[in-house]
Amino acid sequence: MVPIVDPDSWTLLQSIVVFGICALVIAIAGTRITRVVDQLADRTGLGEATAGAVLLGAATSLSGSVLSVTAAYRGHPELAVSNALGGIAVQTFFLAIADVVYRRANLEHAAASAPNMMQNGLLIALLALILLAPNLPEVTVWSIHPITPILLGFYFYGTRLVQSAGKKPMWRPSITGETRQDEPESRSQLPSLSRLWTEFALLMATLGVAGLVLEPAATTISSEAGLSQTIVGVLLTAVSTSIPELVTSVAAVRRGALTLAVAGIIGGNAFDTLFMAASDIAYRDGSLYHTMTADSERWVALTLLMAAILIMGLIRRERYGVGRIGAESLAIMVLYGLGVVLMFTG
Repeated sequence: MVPIVDPDSWTLLQSIVVFGICALVIAIAGTRITRVVDQLADRTGLGEATAGAVLLGAATSLSGSVLSVTAAYRGHPELAVSNALGGIAVQTFFLAIADVVYRRANLEHAAASAPNMMQNGLLIALLALILLAPNLPEVTVWSIHPITPILLGFYFYGTRLVQSAGKKPMWRPSITGETRQDEPESRSQLPSLSRLWTEFALLMATLGVAGLVLEPAATTISSEAGLSQTIVGVLLTAVSTSIPELVTSVAAVRRGALTLAVAGIIGGNAFDTLFMAASDIAYRDGSLYHTMTADSERWVALTLLMAAILIMGLIRRERYGVGRIGAESLAIMVLYGLGVVLMFTG
């Protein structure tokens, strides 16, 4: 009998079972980590926008990050790229789903904040750098493309700007009856800071291990089922590793933590662009960006468009749309569906 501990020997059925178990673990851990981050935001004074963008965004993206880096290191750059880019696209789609769940008003109206808009601007800049990279000379230093350190530096600098926008905003949204602001819980009702950080670390470790195991399962499914790694990356691994974003955004909306819901998605998307940088470092056969297929570049362009529409929605702040769904959310759903159709027919 083929030992289950040897990923290279897994059958298609074994891979599907492992894939399903990992997806379930990611969903459970992702659900729990929402409450922990919300409580950390109140305990530390970070606020929902910063905690959502930095803590929740990084935590829920960890499994996908581990998967992309592992795939790149094992010589599967197409899977690494499609998982990273597909994750950003589907998570933006999930934000539209959260808007459907929140029935009181359009989510873009209720959760408008300067940090969320700044974070979305950062995401657009990072995606533009990724789209630019394949069109630059294929020059590497120690097999690392120059765009990688630029991505990393831009992300950390942009994160500081996001924090500054939260602490000393130069712009504030108009407060309406449907606007929900961050209302911290009483610290006396919260668990201790050490307990929260411990639980946060354990949940992050769980998500990381799940991502590590998910990669060989996805690779086997791709090869055994005759599917391209782009399709597997965009529709299987990206969706499964992004389950925490769906679960946490819906859970946050139901808890009334609207800023956290939006910041978690947008912050996670900005963090996901670092998958490309980390995967480029792990990929030892040259520039990862120059392995991008036409499908991958199309997903970057579509995601850029979705992010631009989202930031316009956060500025416009339409209160109600058709069926109480924002026009921006509807456009994002249509664009994501278009991307899936083009992937199979383009």
